[in-house]
Amino acid sequence: MTSAAVDGTPVLLVGVDFGLPHFDGELEELGLLAQTAGLQPVARLTCKRKAPDAALFVGSGKADEIRTLAQMHGAVEVLFDQSLSPAQQRNLERHLELPVNDRTLLILEIFAQRARSHEGKLQVELARLQYLSTRLVRRWSHLERQTGGIGARGGPGEKQIELDRRMIADAVKRTRERLVKVQRQRATQRRQRERRDTFNISLVGYTNAGKSTLFNALVKARAYAADQLFATLDTTTRQLYLGEAGRSVSLSDTVGFIRDLPHGLVDAFQATLQEAIDADLLLHVVDGSNEGFPEQMEQVQKVLREIGAADIPQILVFNKLDALAPEQRPPVLEDSYDMDGRLLPRLFVSARSGEGLDALRRALASRVLLAAAQDGMSPGDDVELPGATA
Repeated sequence: MTSAAVDGTPVLLVGVDFGLPHFDGELEELGLLAQTAGLQPVARLTCKRKAPDAALFVGSGKADEIRTLAQMHGAVEVLFDQSLSPAQQRNLERHLELPVNDRTLLILEIFAQRARSHEGKLQVELARLQYLSTRLVRRWSHLERQTGGIGARGGPGEKQIELDRRMIADAVKRTRERLVKVQRQRATQRRQRERRDTFNISLVGYTNAGKSTLFNALVKARAYAADQLFATLDTTTRQLYLGEAGRSVSLSDTVGFIRDLPHGLVDAFQATLQEAIDADLLLHVVDGSNEGFPEQMEQVQKVLREIGAADIPQILVFNKLDALAPEQRPPVLEDSYDMDGRLLPRLFVSARSGEGLDALRRALASRVLLAAAQDGMSPGDDVELPGATA
C-alpha cells in the first residue's frame, strides 16, 4: 500500500500470523491505532510462522524483505502488530537500521496523548515507566561504563543502565504513591454515592464502539467523542434521570477495551476500571456495524474477567444501527443474545440518530425498579425485563 500524501510520520506495518483466530490479516486495527497516534501507514506486510524467531521475531529473510519494503515506500519506522521482546526489538533495529516499535508501545503512546485528568496522566505514566524498565537494554546499550570516585583515579563505578534502572524504579515508586492518594479520593466519592443509594451503571465496550456518543445522548453531556480509537480515556460520571423509574441513576463512561491490551495498562487503570467493578449494571456497547463484533465482545469479556467484573449483570447495546444497510437491519430491535452460556438482553440503537434510545431508557428503568423491589426500597411485583426471553 502506498500513500500519495503523507500527513504524519510514514510507517510500515508488520503482522505475523501464528495461526491464532484473531489475526488481523489486513492490519486494519493496527493502521487505525497508528493514525490515532499521528502516524501514517504507507505499506503493510503480513507473513506466517509457526513460532516467533528468537532473534528477529520474523526470521532474517523476512527481515530483509521488511527493510527493502520500508526503503521502497520511504517508511522511517516499523510497527509490529504483536509484542516484541527487548532483545528482538534491539536486533530488528540493528538489522533494519530503522526504529522498531510494537503494538504495546503504540497503545501507551496514544494513552499518553489522550489522558486529561490528573489520575489518567498518573496511570499512563506508571504504565509507561513499567514498559521502559524492560527496554533499558535497548535504550542505553550504547552508553559506556561511568567512572566513579573522586578525581581521575576513581573506581569503575556504576553502569549507566544501572543508574537509569534505579531512576525508573524511584519514579515508579513516586508515581504509585501519588496514584494511591488519587484513588483514595475516588473511593471517597464512590462511598458518598453508595450512601445516597445511587444505582450505578457503567458503559463498557470495545474502543470506538460509540460509548461516549451514547453517553452524551443519554445524559446530554459534552464528553469528548470521535470516530477514532481511544477517544475517551478518563472516566466521566453524570446523573441520568429515568422518568419510568421516577429517580436518577449514576452513569459512567469508561475507557474502551482492545485486543491485547497491555497488562501494565490493565493494572495501571485499575482505579478507572473500578467504576465497572462497582457498577450495579453494565451497558456493554457493541459496534453492530463491525463484522468482527463477536471477537470484540469476547475481548471485552476477557478484560472484565481480569478485573473481577464478569459476574455483574449486563445489557448488550448494539450501537450504530444507522450505519447498517436496510437489508442488514435486525427484524426486531429487542431480543436476547447468548454470551458464553448467559442469555443477555440485547437492544439495537443508534446513539447518533437517537433510534432505540427510548427503549433503552425503559430497559434501564426496569432494572432500577427490580433492584429497588429486591432491596425492599419500594413495593411492587416482579418486573419483567426487556429481552428476558429468546
